[in-house]
Amino acid sequence: MAEIRLTFLGTGAGNCIHRAHTAIVLDCADGTRVLLDTGSGNSVLRHGVPLGMLAADYEVVLLTHRHADHIGGLPFVQSQRALTDPHGPPLQVYGTEETLGATRRLCQVTRPALRMDQDQAQNQEGHVVMQWHPIAEGEHVQLGPTTTGCPFLVDHVPGAVGWRLDSAGMAIVFSGDTKFSATLPAWASGARLLIHEALSTDRDREQTYRRGHATAAEAGQAAALAGVAELLLTHIDSPFHGNMQPLVDEAQQHFAGPVRAVHDLDQMTIGVSPLP
Repeated sequence: MAEIRLTFLGTGAGNCIHRAHTAIVLDCADGTRVLLDTGSGNSVLRHGVPLGMLAADYEVVLLTHRHADHIGGLPFVQSQRALTDPHGPPLQVYGTEETLGATRRLCQVTRPALRMDQDQAQNQEGHVVMQWHPIAEGEHVQLGPTTTGCPFLVDHVPGAVGWRLDSAGMAIVFSGDTKFSATLPAWASGARLLIHEALSTDRDREQTYRRGHATAAEAGQAAALAGVAELLLTHIDSPFHGNMQPLVDEAQQHFAGPVRAVHDLDQMTIGVSPLP
């Protein structure tokens, strides 16, 4: 049976002081490895090493939006790849125009030796180290032999998207950062797994909404409306780091399927059965 393995290199909200920022690795059934958001700083590199995931192993990066806790790790991944494999293939970076514009500006500031244009980034020797791929909502991107990605707009900042990945007949959907999105359930319809942010419980719904995020109850509602098989909660804020059960309990009030909140370095395989 086909399998997809997920590794969570970062599961923390932007202000969380206990966790790395959002970064998820999907090892798809056809051998394609996808890095979904890059966290911030060197957390992808640090957390990847004990799991045998090195910078040179990443070739496809999907970005959800322009905030630093989601794109800030990209210059570090690129720099480490260049050190270990100077002539390796370029990183293929996908995002909306708004997201890629911010990402290029970040790379120009943090990696001034790179020559940047609208299509790619080159090192001083002229070797292409990154290629930019602007995408629009509903555009299907071929990422591997049987793996495609499709972004959909969410309600966070301009250009913010979630991603649906389909590989060998299985679909995984990541909400990205978003308030409750009325359109997300349609994009996640029938998916094997929905990975949804859950910044708080409904008790703090107004503050969460002002920050552009969703509650665990809303994550459960989205999963139920989409008819997914399983729900994972991520983007965990500091108050819930030590005890995520209130988030799980609240989501389960709205979604009858399995619900799990994830930690940094958690791994699971779908297609056979999730790890306990």
